[in-house]
Amino acid sequence: MKRNLYLKTKPVEEALAEYMEALETAGVLQPQIEWLDTYEALGRQTAGPVFAKCCSPLFNAAAMDGIAVRAAATKGASESRPLTLKLGEDYKIVDTGDPVKAPFDAVIMAEDIIEMDDETVQILASVPGWNHVRSIGEDIVAGEMILQTGHRIRPVDLGVLLASGNLQVPVYKKPQVAIIPTGTEIIQPKDEPQEGDIIDSNSGMFAGQVTEAGGVPNRLPIVEDDYEKIKKVILEVLETNDMVLINAGSSAGTEDYTVHILREIGQVLVHGVAMKPGKPVILAIVSGKPVIGLPGYPVSAYLAFENFVTPVLRRLSGDMVSASAEPKNLVKAVISRRMVSSLKHREYVRVKVGKVGEKLVAAPLARGAGAAMSLVRADGFCIIPQNCEGYEAGETVEVELYKDLKEIENTVVSIGSHDMIMDVISDMMAAEYRNMYLSSTHVGSMGGLMALQRGETTIAPTHLLNEADGRYNEAILKQLFGPGRIALIKGVDRIQGIMVKKGNPLGIRGVEDLTRVRYVNRQRGAGTRVLLDYKLKQAGIRPEDIDGYDKEAATHMAVAALVASEEIDAGMGIKPAADAMGLDFIEVGVEAYDFAIDRQNLQLPQVQAFLEILRSPEFHEKLAELGGYGWHQAGNIIMIE
Repeated sequence: MKRNLYLKTKPVEEALAEYMEALETAGVLQPQIEWLDTYEALGRQTAGPVFAKCCSPLFNAAAMDGIAVRAAATKGASESRPLTLKLGEDYKIVDTGDPVKAPFDAVIMAEDIIEMDDETVQILASVPGWNHVRSIGEDIVAGEMILQTGHRIRPVDLGVLLASGNLQVPVYKKPQVAIIPTGTEIIQPKDEPQEGDIIDSNSGMFAGQVTEAGGVPNRLPIVEDDYEKIKKVILEVLETNDMVLINAGSSAGTEDYTVHILREIGQVLVHGVAMKPGKPVILAIVSGKPVIGLPGYPVSAYLAFENFVTPVLRRLSGDMVSASAEPKNLVKAVISRRMVSSLKHREYVRVKVGKVGEKLVAAPLARGAGAAMSLVRADGFCIIPQNCEGYEAGETVEVELYKDLKEIENTVVSIGSHDMIMDVISDMMAAEYRNMYLSSTHVGSMGGLMALQRGETTIAPTHLLNEADGRYNEAILKQLFGPGRIALIKGVDRIQGIMVKKGNPLGIRGVEDLTRVRYVNRQRGAGTRVLLDYKLKQAGIRPEDIDGYDKEAATHMAVAALVASEEIDAGMGIKPAADAMGLDFIEVGVEAYDFAIDRQNLQLPQVQAFLEILRSPEFHEKLAELGGYGWHQAGNIIMIE
């Protein structure tokens, strides 16, 4: 056998690009999908978005041990005028997690009651409605996206998947990778070495690298330097594996057969790359599958694997970015919202982290002990030490980060109004744009604009009505920011209305009927609440005339989940949320849901990806499937002058 002389070596980037293009053209890089029981899905990557099938909690539940009462019946209670309550008539004993059903709508902690006898208690203060009650869907709402495409499933995700009714999850199938060690001088680590023997350590290293990169390693017995034997083994393993690695025999020796065999049975794209160590690499395609010859020296083998095997394997396993996140580290970030803490405890606050301009911004997530989704959404923790009362908005804090910092830097940070399309855009960015992400925190339109004013968000979703002319967003942006700084990215037109139970049993026709039903509102500063207040003002209705005006929910889906429960009759929101929960919908009006942004950030790559999605036919098709949206201006940009 003649020597395999390297007539020409290719730069690493060029060799990899050529190989990946050939594999793409051959249709080799499409990852396969399988459905796994949720219990078995730890560490796997989702092959599509996963949506909640049920709410959590499934019912209105007591958040404390104590008694369930009617909040309205506690009015007037004070230390000077204790209120006496009778068991069965005025209260019911509940433990944490027990259902809270009508007529009761609030819980008083056991520590705050005075037991008079077995059936009588006294209270010294009144309580508001829904005090210490976890509302249905407070943590997870049926229909909301739990995990996006390409998400690596962690232990906290398993809990949320199960709580949301997902017993199976679609994941990318782990590619099977055959590892063939070759060489007459190679022996197994368990064998007694003799002079001239070399212990096979590379196949063990490759097995670890394959596992880290998302594959399943299949180590074969050592094959001696024999042309026909090596060829036979390669052809056999191609039938049951997705990728084949051949160790040693790729260099220029007279017994280095690998390249000749691969040329005989397939196509060799590259033999030799301009890297040292690691020059003798073979990149081939055989029977429609990637086959790579790796050099025998351990350092060369390791570097060649990282440069050529890992990128292919990540694609085959559905991992477009990285097989494993960087180790946790501590970073400095500006906190976007005030965090108050007790002096008694050291508190771990879950945060979303994004890069806005030159600074990292940390947005606190839900802090309740039952808010499991905050663990899924979090990028890290901000630790508030004991004997510290917390941090003010705008302060620089230390965050223990457990997400890849590069991923965070390539994320569009969104703080502002909520809409279901933010989940759609987030999933499309994760699925279609490598290294591009969307992080969405819902604080209402005005809260988002305040964050934008402080330089703590990339975009601020907003739908704020100007009562003077009936138009949306432009007037408030001029008022808050003045001319020349802000641009408005047009989003969608969406139908706002009143969500009611199927069949509309109470005959609700408009806002004028809200005075006779149990209502749930959006938080202060939310555009939906601004619209409601505008409509109430037009109808001459006072907010205090509405039962539940002060009961708040953070998202449209949370409102819909509450309306679907027994305790609430109506709530304002968008039509897709009503449709998702099987509710009827009384249209109130069409509004503009847009995105405010600093002009200087319009050219950021991740913002350009965001704009491309807004303008794409694929996104418009998804809007049509959801219903209740218009997109004729989506992606247009208006400069606020």
